[in-house]
Amino acid sequence: MEVILLSDVEKVGLRGDVVSVARGYARNYLLPRRLAEPATPAKVAELQRRSELRARHEAKSVDEAREIAAALEKVELRFEVKAGPTGSLFGSVTATNVADEIWRTGKIRVDRRKIDLHDPIKRIGRYQVPIEVFQDVSVEVRTIVKPEGAELPPEEELEAMAAEEAAAQAAEAEEEAELELEPEPVAEREEPAAEPAPEPEAEPAQ
Repeated sequence: MEVILLSDVEKVGLRGDVVSVARGYARNYLLPRRLAEPATPAKVAELQRRSELRARHEAKSVDEAREIAAALEKVELRFEVKAGPTGSLFGSVTATNVADEIWRTGKIRVDRRKIDLHDPIKRIGRYQVPIEVFQDVSVEVRTIVKPEGAELPPEEELEAMAAEEAAAQAAEAEEEAELELEPEPVAEREEPAAEPAPEPEAEPAQ
């Protein structure tokens, strides 16, 4: 079944992508959670029209790309997100989030597929996000991902938090591996009960 993604879905695609997924996955997960909608011909045509409009704002030459890159070098993106005590996010910051924030803060249109996030950002911290503005024209955008309602800790503290979480994950994985290797208890075989000896028959009276 073909659907249009309304949000980034890890290992499936980015917002606006037309993807083919199993019908059950679409009906039971993507559609009820409003993560996607059916890819009808009208919806696909509207999506293509929007893509063409966005493309008009993107760089058309090396000179334009250099101007955009120079502007992006001055940008600092800031995301305030919910995070756990060890710095892990309840969610993630994706290439689409980065592209949206660049447009919101600087009114610069960047194709999210040119934002080189191999994996979504899943921890608070300071990042340099690479963006290919045009062929042979790239820039790194400063990006701050901070916990909601708090300031970003110093780098040393961030490293300690990451190490703490890694150690906890390693211990958990080791415990799970030990449980898998632990032999199951063998049930003791019960010996069948001995049959009672037959009683001697009474001798007939003389």
